[in-house]
Amino acid sequence: MKVELDEPKCVASGQCVVAAPDVFDQRDDDGVAVLLEEHPGAELVDDVREAVAVCPAAAIRLVER
Repeated sequence: MKVELDEPKCVASGQCVVAAPDVFDQRDDDGVAVLLEEHPGAELVDDVREAVAVCPAAAIRLVER
């Protein structure tokens, strides 16, 4: 699986960080999400799906191969 983050769409709500802290973080200066792990392991799939679901800007996409 691959995670895609559209940073310009991010509204800095931090919901992705709460849902999947091993995959996302936030920049200190403006709070915009940062993708830490583009190809997270299978154990993080549910967390990433939750992050996709709760993102208010729909800035996260999960691409499954």
